[in-house]
Amino acid sequence: MNLSLMSLEIAVVALGLLVLLADLWLPVERKRMLGYAAAAVLAVLFLNSFTSHCSCAAIGESAFGGMFVQDGLSVFFKRLFLLAGALVLMLTVEFSDRVAAGIAEYYSLIIFALAGMLFAASSNDFAMLFVSIELITITFYVLTSFTRGKVAALEAGVKYLILGALSSAFMIYGIALVWGTTGKFNFNELAMVAGNFAGNKLFLFGVLFILVGLGFKIAAFPFQIWTPDVYQGAPTPTTAFLAIGSKAAGFVLLVRFLFSAIPEVTAQWANLLIVISAVTILYGNLCAIPQRNLKRLLGYSSIAHAGYLLLGVAALAGAIANGQSPTANAGAAAVLYYLAGYLFTTVAAFAVIVLVMRHLDSEDVSGLAGLHQRSPLLAATLTLAMVSLAGIPPLAGFFGKFLLLKAVIEQGAANPGFYCLAFTALVGVVISFYYYFGVIRAIYWSKDAAESSPIPLSWPMKLSVAACVTGMFYLGLFPGAVVNAAAQATRVLLH
Repeated sequence: MNLSLMSLEIAVVALGLLVLLADLWLPVERKRMLGYAAAAVLAVLFLNSFTSHCSCAAIGESAFGGMFVQDGLSVFFKRLFLLAGALVLMLTVEFSDRVAAGIAEYYSLIIFALAGMLFAASSNDFAMLFVSIELITITFYVLTSFTRGKVAALEAGVKYLILGALSSAFMIYGIALVWGTTGKFNFNELAMVAGNFAGNKLFLFGVLFILVGLGFKIAAFPFQIWTPDVYQGAPTPTTAFLAIGSKAAGFVLLVRFLFSAIPEVTAQWANLLIVISAVTILYGNLCAIPQRNLKRLLGYSSIAHAGYLLLGVAALAGAIANGQSPTANAGAAAVLYYLAGYLFTTVAAFAVIVLVMRHLDSEDVSGLAGLHQRSPLLAATLTLAMVSLAGIPPLAGFFGKFLLLKAVIEQGAANPGFYCLAFTALVGVVISFYYYFGVIRAIYWSKDAAESSPIPLSWPMKLSVAACVTGMFYLGLFPGAVVNAAAQATRVLLH
């Protein structure tokens, strides 16, 4: 047992416990500062990951009999999760005045959810996969309804609990069917025998049920019905962490399961992935058009972005089906790059929502009226976030969509369905212009401002916003480093 491989996870869990213990002794007026301290520790762990064993000798090692692996894919996602956790904690500090009691518990739950994401990134076994997903999901059950004085939060928590439990039931039943037919829990061992069970209906039903559970995590059609209500009712920092952290955790597990555990079966399901991706894109974008609540709008937008991310998954499945091993990692690398850009864009959008909507009773788009006069910085930040989500250059969202579409079109010669998928994705992009630019119109051209006073910004929040804006521009203008890191990370899928 190589516990040193789990030093990062152990450190994060210890941080969560330390925050809980500090809550016992700190006076009430200083508990808010725990969020800044926890965010600083996560930032240090993030920076340390570039020099520690995560990026050097430990790459390629495993622990607990192969259940836990440290490879390029896990390291990429762990850095993503640490950065997301630090930024979300900064948002939480700004949101803390809206939490009646237990702000330290709120911080610690975010940290424990982060620990689950870190374990998910290294999962190479069904047992580790299920435990990590449950750690993430159960903490989010509590985080979603944490502001229990609000009916909307309680409603969102109940919906997430019921549907999350249902998806977990599908997943555990699917794992039981796969193990019952193959006798394998470890992904590497399963990959050796999965091809022999490609015609076994019990095995295929098991795989399908596991995909149902993972589809719930990434909010892909038809398992997306929870997303708008939960995004709208949950506290804004919870929604932000759901949008990037939980979704990224779902994708790392999906990619590892499909392409490390059952690549031969996945190659046969390329057409199914094409259909799911296309329908998810259209559903998310079309349903977002009439939305007036900002968080609900971003909920439907998140569904659409799950569809865009599935472009890369479908392209990789098509490449494997066509025997194109040398270029098979293009789709997966595009998924990783897209998630990196989506992190900065999403956190930037929710940071503005936290700051602007804190004194309003609603989160309606009309609350953004006059924002360019109240805070030019926040107005510009939200505008850039919407532009990046829409996929307009020179921001990260444009290059991410470009890489995904490129990966899909490359497979069109062998399977014309990929051309239809690329066309559907472009239609979705065009549709999204309407509601994203509707937000920008409300910022700069709406005349019915509910508030006219300037919005004060603390220096940590200015730093967070600046980091998000810098990330959007850097990934859009200088994508090479992250694209290369993503390509390097996905090589483990092609063994």
